[in-house]
Amino acid sequence: MFRLTFRPRLIDALRGYNRDRLIKDVAAGLTVAVVALPLAMAFAIASGLKPEAGIFTAIVAGFLISALGGSRLQIGGPAGAFIVIVYGIVQQYGLPNLVIATVLSGVLLFAMGVFRLGTLIRFIPVAVIIGFTNGIAVLIALSQIKEFLGLEIDKMPGHFVGIVQTLAAHLNGFNPWAVVIAVCSLIVIVGWQRWSQRMAFIGSPLLAGEVLAKVPGSIVALALTTTVVAVFDLPVATIGARFGGIPASLPSFAWPALDWDSARHMLMPAITLALLGAIESLLCARVADGMIGDRHDPNQELMAQGIANVASPLLGGMPATGTLARTVTNVKSGATSPVSGMVHALVLVAVILVAAPLAGSIPLPTLAAILMFVAWNMGEWREFARLRSYRMPYRITLISVFLLTVIFDLTIAVQFGIFAACITFIYRISSLSRAERLLPGNDARLTGHGANIHVWRMYGALFFGAVKLLERMQDQLPGKTLVLDVKNVIYIDATGADELGHLLAACRKQGVRLIVAGLTSQPLDITRRTGLLQKLGDDSLPNLYVAIDAALAADPVQPAQPVAAAPGV
Repeated sequence: MFRLTFRPRLIDALRGYNRDRLIKDVAAGLTVAVVALPLAMAFAIASGLKPEAGIFTAIVAGFLISALGGSRLQIGGPAGAFIVIVYGIVQQYGLPNLVIATVLSGVLLFAMGVFRLGTLIRFIPVAVIIGFTNGIAVLIALSQIKEFLGLEIDKMPGHFVGIVQTLAAHLNGFNPWAVVIAVCSLIVIVGWQRWSQRMAFIGSPLLAGEVLAKVPGSIVALALTTTVVAVFDLPVATIGARFGGIPASLPSFAWPALDWDSARHMLMPAITLALLGAIESLLCARVADGMIGDRHDPNQELMAQGIANVASPLLGGMPATGTLARTVTNVKSGATSPVSGMVHALVLVAVILVAAPLAGSIPLPTLAAILMFVAWNMGEWREFARLRSYRMPYRITLISVFLLTVIFDLTIAVQFGIFAACITFIYRISSLSRAERLLPGNDARLTGHGANIHVWRMYGALFFGAVKLLERMQDQLPGKTLVLDVKNVIYIDATGADELGHLLAACRKQGVRLIVAGLTSQPLDITRRTGLLQKLGDDSLPNLYVAIDAALAADPVQPAQPVAAAPGV
């Protein structure tokens, strides 16, 4: 009987909670908030939204995912994986329909959790995941070239070819100051962690490498470039100039303007958002589990993700999921419970209320550099170099999904990848399924009965991809008795059972007795439910030895010369 189980991990994590754990969680939450602030704004701007949309998402979704989720230390919020999809929806359908698509994705995510589909996400092949992850990383980096070079482009296309053509047409108008700010930001971000560790020898507690290592390079780059741009009044685009700054107020509830002519097109984007959000959040939760030796509840996590994606767009946010960089920061900062994620959301609330005016001076080339760095870390580029060590189907799947993601669309790429993986899997399983003829050399009792008795031993799975094995047996039936040993068959599907029925009918038509031996577990169950077991009657025997004895009893006359055995299937 189906029963809904809704139990956030927070309930169990608060058992034995004390002051020391609270201090650790608060410190981790502060650190995560520092990391989340620039990323949230950068993800929103890259998605074609205002910067506050990213911050509101980090606040609303971040709090709900931590409070209601099934992972102890996962941090939720806006993610780079959504940039391409969100930008495409906004450009093609408008902001109100993004709200509808995000809410629908939240409903789908919650339903996936309710019906316990969390574990099915793990069945998506790794080649598909790597392919679309690397493809998204390329698109993120490509989308940031405009701000990185300071190009004056009113509206960027949402597809690869259009982006490349538009960038190529405007390259001559690049802003040298924007390039300098972006490159310097990248240098600071990349070199900060290594440099901070080298500062440990100075001895001052404030400069200890352990303390500096907790300060993300993105914040250092943001602070330095914002100061330089403001002091020297450099001619580069800023959040204030482009978006008018960030409002110093909490998000307010807003119901989207429903337009059925547009909303009816949101189902596929919603499915894409839900599928990508489920994959990202559960992969991120697994990484966190590996770091702390824990095990998350995937179904509870999906339900929390669903609630967060319903609430976030209605409060001015965008799609949300589990975020790897912030989750890893949370773990390394010493967090002990979901309280740290809730603290990180509350700290962002304080930042909005107190320091929102300062955000107006943040240069957009710096945010572009941050996203470039995120895209580089997001991709698993070494997998391309390792392709030669894998089989051809794996290579084709990974490269095809990567190219389809970059050139066409993520939805098409994932659909093709899963389809290709299914075809490859079917081919592999069908090639592993086999049937061997038991010859007199294997069992002396069969000597002299070659034309009248055939004994076949089957292995693997008897499904729609392997029914050719039975078809070949049907083409070379013996004179009196066909013995089929299925002890080593682990699975029979409806097509396999149907083909067994056809083999039985062909045997009876030619007066050949069919004996099926070794039916156990699932094969026994499927033959019983399809009525095949009843048709076999007494010719369904427990094991091969009994079956051979029964076959020999039906053929007591020895021929003068044994007929040569048929080749194996």
